[in-house]
Amino acid sequence: MQNESTVSRRHLLGAAAAGAAVLGTGAIAASPAEASSAGRPSRIPRDKISVQLYTLRNQLAIDLDATLAALAEIGYTRVEHAGFVGRTAAQFRAALDRAGLRATSGHVGIPQPFDAAAWERALEEAEIVGNRYIVHPFFGAGADGQPIRDGAVYKAFASDLNKAGALAREHGLSFGYHNHHNEFARQDGGTRTGYDILTGETDPGLVHLEVDLFWAFRGAHDPVDLIHENRGRIRQVHVKDLAPSGSFADPGAGLIDFARIFEHSREAGLVEYIVERDDAGSPPRTPADALVTAEVGYDYLADLRF
Repeated sequence: MQNESTVSRRHLLGAAAAGAAVLGTGAIAASPAEASSAGRPSRIPRDKISVQLYTLRNQLAIDLDATLAALAEIGYTRVEHAGFVGRTAAQFRAALDRAGLRATSGHVGIPQPFDAAAWERALEEAEIVGNRYIVHPFFGAGADGQPIRDGAVYKAFASDLNKAGALAREHGLSFGYHNHHNEFARQDGGTRTGYDILTGETDPGLVHLEVDLFWAFRGAHDPVDLIHENRGRIRQVHVKDLAPSGSFADPGAGLIDFARIFEHSREAGLVEYIVERDDAGSPPRTPADALVTAEVGYDYLADLRF
């Protein structure tokens, strides 16, 4: 059941259009999680909680300014973009500034085949928007939509990821890779997965990991194991929950034990906890329902102790 605060958030857009207070924009801290005094649980600092704007894509298309203002009203100070909602990079940055938000991260696919000049243009746009992180969002499916099972394809892509990461570093950006579930398919009839190849063939200094916790579970891989296997390299996570049906759920409403995962935040190297739900505003849900997901996710992470 939704509480009164959550339900009232459905009406935020009208009020938000009048403007939202500009929130603090302190620098990204190095500490992955904030611990209280000895013997007391850790928590996620509120300024490390973000939201993937893909969650709100339908609502953003209706009213960009009001939606961003509503996110600031919920408490977000940072977001991760997935495109610029039909605006230029400069126009999108202006909208963020009006809401008092920072797009610390953005999803941008590297060109395939790799094109250094095209990637340079994407990096320049990331600088305009104010990104610190730029993340490749999807790989692992062939032209037929089926999971890739040829390790040579993963090795070639890993080489491209290294090239993209090296150029990103020249622009002062940290380049990352975001997983789905196809990467966890075994390759060449052996035991090595596509994800094993990507993490093994890329330079940790050039390519960090953004682990989507939902898709890791759907790929039958425990995120805690991923942390142990990639210590210090997992800078970002997508916090999206798994419903008993196998579909999506708001953070805290499904089967994933996020506290168990975040007990390993320091080992992982986490600096951003990004709320996401792929179907948050899609039928049978309404676009405005995505704001409910954004609020539920923010409140869940802000209240979580581990």
